[in-house]
Amino acid sequence: MNSKDQQAALFEASAEDRQEHAGQAEGYRPLADVLRPRGLDEVVGQGHLTGADGVLTRLLKAGRLPSIILWGPPGSGKTTIARLLAEHVDGGAGAALAHFEQLSAIFSGVADLKKVFAKARERRAAGGHTVLFVDEIHRFNRAQQDAFLPVVEDGTITLIGATTENPSFELNAALLSRCQVLTLKALDEEALAALLDRAEQHMGRSLPLTEEGRAALIRLAAGDGRYLLNLAEDMFAAVAADAPPSAWLDAEGVADIAQRRPPIYDKARDGHYNLISALHKSVRGSDVDAALYWLARMLAAGEDPLYIARRVIRMASEDIGLADPQALQQALAARDAYEQLGSPEGELAIAQAVAYLACAPKSNAIYTAFKAAMKTARESGELMPPKIILNAPTKLMKNEGYGEGYLYDHDQPDAFSGQDYFPPKLGRRQFYAPVERGFEREIRKRLDYWARLRAQRRKDRGES
Repeated sequence: MNSKDQQAALFEASAEDRQEHAGQAEGYRPLADVLRPRGLDEVVGQGHLTGADGVLTRLLKAGRLPSIILWGPPGSGKTTIARLLAEHVDGGAGAALAHFEQLSAIFSGVADLKKVFAKARERRAAGGHTVLFVDEIHRFNRAQQDAFLPVVEDGTITLIGATTENPSFELNAALLSRCQVLTLKALDEEALAALLDRAEQHMGRSLPLTEEGRAALIRLAAGDGRYLLNLAEDMFAAVAADAPPSAWLDAEGVADIAQRRPPIYDKARDGHYNLISALHKSVRGSDVDAALYWLARMLAAGEDPLYIARRVIRMASEDIGLADPQALQQALAARDAYEQLGSPEGELAIAQAVAYLACAPKSNAIYTAFKAAMKTARESGELMPPKIILNAPTKLMKNEGYGEGYLYDHDQPDAFSGQDYFPPKLGRRQFYAPVERGFEREIRKRLDYWARLRAQRRKDRGES
């Protein structure tokens, strides 16, 4: 029997199962819940965790499950895996399987945690064990997260936390040090297709979708298995079971039913940083089309256009600099235009700036030079400027030699004295090295010219 036949056998629905799902009668369960895997081997898309050589498989074979944090996007299987893991944790001393407790950080506080911990201690004293699953664990504040430390440390509970946010940012270090972080992936097309196969087996009929419609449904789910099955359930309800294929839904029909799925994007966390990083690197890489795509993605997700405009200004200085001095002007103008026009009209100005920057010659010479200058400034201490460039407004300062020997550049040949303006104890340094691209090519010629003149002026004055 091949894998597809095995899958069909596993999920073939009985008449009783179909009756349970049909209609909106009492006891109705959403399709996504009805098809929840009954074993780790039925979890799709997370083979690196639940496959034959997966991390969780190896941990369970070793006979002990540590406290873990499941980090992954919505609909990737975090809650399902947590429930299945609880069934594998032995209560100890011949006891039954571990007791499974579930809390949501959205609706729970420290008082709820204390109750669970107290019962877990009683259960432990009787030889049992507690697995506590906390959904959206990142929503607990730092003090609430600290409440887990003693009970996780002494083994009173096995904690399984689920989060859609980066644990490095959202969970405190003490809790993370006591847990193993396991990353779940967004479901790929193959995993989503497998879920649709299961849905069809359960419902006892094919999804009323054309090939194009089926592909559109998978794209629309964007890696979220729960959302996919919820949509599939809507598709089953939208088209009668006996409808001919000519009445099945194409991509447009799927979009009409699904309307518009809100983008998976949190303006304060990973989605925010991932997309602005993609935009910045596309601009740096001179890929104007990719840059416009990521800009559109951020705007479609509801990102503040002024935040994007500020970051574009940064890109102009960091990645283009004096290779094209107009880049900064374009970025500043785009911000000003958006402030004047607002959305959506002002967004076009930001798009124009993004396109200009992506197409501009690139140089990080200013960025590199400034970092080097800052490093030298921090390391060199409070060195005084050379006295020749200090003003001497008082007689005492004149007597101290302030301003003595200063050469006014405009009075010198070529308006260039070639004097050294670095602190004497530091010596001359070079931070800025313009590239051979754009306007910086001209700047390099000027610097080379001044370097030759400086050497000649110093020679003429008998300076070493």
